[in-house]
Amino acid sequence: MATTAHLFEEPFDADEYIERLAWRTPGGGSKGGAEAFDPKRLLEEFQNHIEELKQLDEKIQRKVEKLEHQCHREAKEFAHKVQDLQRSNQVAFQHFQELDEHISYVATKVCHLGDQLEGVNTPRQRAVEAQRLMTYFNEFLDGDLRSDVFNNPDKIKEAADIIQKLHLIAQELPFDRFADVKAKIASKYHDLERQLIQEFTAAQRRGEIGRMREVAKMGSVHLHVADVICLCKGAYVRNDVFEDTAVLCQRVNKQVGEVFSSPETVMAKLIQNIFENKLQAHVKEKLDETRHSDVEQYLKNLYDLYTRTTGLATKLTEFNLGSDKHTFLSKLIKSIFSSYLESYIDMEREYLRTRGAMILQRYYDSKNHQKRPVGAGSIQDLKERIRQRTNLPLGPSIDTHGETFLSPELVVNLLQETRHAFERCHRLSDPSDLPKNAFSIFLLLVDHLCVEHIDYALEIGLSAIPSPDAKNANLYFLDVVQQANSIFHLFDKQFNDQLMPLISSSPKLAECLHKKKEVIEQMEVKLDTGIDRTLNCMVGQMKHILATEQKKTDFRPEDENNVMIQYTTACSKVCAYVSRQVEHVRKSMDGKNVDTVLTELGIRFHRLIHEHLQQYSYSSMGGMLAICDVAEYRRCAKDFRVPLVLQLFDTLHALCNLLVVAPDNLKQVCSGEQLTNLDRNLLHAFVQLRVDYRSARLGRHFS
Repeated sequence: MATTAHLFEEPFDADEYIERLAWRTPGGGSKGGAEAFDPKRLLEEFQNHIEELKQLDEKIQRKVEKLEHQCHREAKEFAHKVQDLQRSNQVAFQHFQELDEHISYVATKVCHLGDQLEGVNTPRQRAVEAQRLMTYFNEFLDGDLRSDVFNNPDKIKEAADIIQKLHLIAQELPFDRFADVKAKIASKYHDLERQLIQEFTAAQRRGEIGRMREVAKMGSVHLHVADVICLCKGAYVRNDVFEDTAVLCQRVNKQVGEVFSSPETVMAKLIQNIFENKLQAHVKEKLDETRHSDVEQYLKNLYDLYTRTTGLATKLTEFNLGSDKHTFLSKLIKSIFSSYLESYIDMEREYLRTRGAMILQRYYDSKNHQKRPVGAGSIQDLKERIRQRTNLPLGPSIDTHGETFLSPELVVNLLQETRHAFERCHRLSDPSDLPKNAFSIFLLLVDHLCVEHIDYALEIGLSAIPSPDAKNANLYFLDVVQQANSIFHLFDKQFNDQLMPLISSSPKLAECLHKKKEVIEQMEVKLDTGIDRTLNCMVGQMKHILATEQKKTDFRPEDENNVMIQYTTACSKVCAYVSRQVEHVRKSMDGKNVDTVLTELGIRFHRLIHEHLQQYSYSSMGGMLAICDVAEYRRCAKDFRVPLVLQLFDTLHALCNLLVVAPDNLKQVCSGEQLTNLDRNLLHAFVQLRVDYRSARLGRHFS
């Protein structure tokens, strides 16, 4: 196999190369091949091939050295060429610098010459222009406009330029000597201006942007183009000035950008014209017609118009109106509404004061109720306070026939009016005055809702609570509590949802929270007083039932062996009454107040039964009946769902066991789990109620 360089081209595998060499050598294959394996011959072939590889390596090495030498020689030649090019480039750069200096010198000479020519030509042009204007001025002075520029319609552009300059000159002339000529120039000025506006309008209607741009460059049409656009046919056709304005500005904005060199000035002039004329007239018409005749409608219109105007201003910010368009639009809005906004909060407060009083009076009139003066410092007020705090019967209580004098409909109306007032206050108040204005509205709500309605209803409710010894009393104060709580939840929701966002970052927040806390505390005092007195009345009613229905013979029956009842009639009626009151409390209270009131009622209920049982003496069967009664009372106590109350009746039930237990077992029973911690005198008092106390000498068990 000939050894050549192409045998070592990539990818080269040495093992494969050796295998291929051995396979091609005669006698170098495997032993199972056609020829016998000859290791000597294979070794000889490998040695020869190694020699060939050495010769090939020397040949390649010589070729590499030759190429390296050639590469070094060409690199030197290329370096010499680069050096020659650099020298040539430096020479060319020097020539360019010389040429640039020469051009600068020539340009300086030319500029100097141009300045000299301009210095000579400018006065000449001014003199020619002055002479031309004097000629035209003489025509106005003579009253005969002979020049073709004033009589040829095709030269309106040149005439507009001349008359504008003459108009400016005429304004500097004394009026007494040149009054006539000044009037003629002004007349011609307005005539040409009218022609330009007519031409601009006609071009706008035809959609000829090029002609509009050409006319816009003539005279002072920039100052009047806003009026032209506003008077375009079809600008205000929907009787909605806000929508029409937005559509109009959207429509003309593109044309203004295409026609005028300063479109932001023209658009600003257009919008200013709309605000100062169209919008201001619309607002004045809407507000002035209701300002003194219908305050409610006036406030609604003011809120609606201001909201729509600010909304329109937000839409207009998308147009190019100059660098400070937000300030520009704010000033336009202020110019329209400033006189109305200054007196807004006074009108709002007066309206709310009047409206709230009317809603309250309408409600009390519907009930045929004449409001009583509350907190006037009179003798009656002193009596009421003593009655509230001591429960002394200082005269008869008021009979309201179950009327709570709390109206959900009235409350909704008051809160609705206040909600609208807060919304208007938020929109119409200056940011610096917003917290103060919102607080004043809140005070009116407190006065109408909390003082004039809720607090008054609580006062009436307190006055209507009967004395504890009244019979068949209508204890409706819990209904007052229920409705007052529901109403105050609505009041609290409006406080959090609508007032808090308006005052949350101002010092007025502390005042509002203090006022709210003060109102709550005043209400809670009266609610607590009324609930306490109502609980006393409930206990008084229970006491009346027991006094009427409970007989001494109930616990000392004549026939001890023929008692068939499970519990006494008095117990049955008391439990029925208590169950109704517990249900009434649950319906009237919410949250933890339910457990608090029921706990207090349960304690008083237990105290009453405890004291009631100690008024009788008990036979053996009577003691069993007493235990049955207490078991029924305990079953009734479970409705309270208060562990303390149930525990009290469990203990009372255990005490009643002392009425029937055998004398020898008294000490053991008294040491039981439920009685061991009780006062020995209390245990002894119960044992003394047994009819056999004296005969059985039970007192010795407590010695």
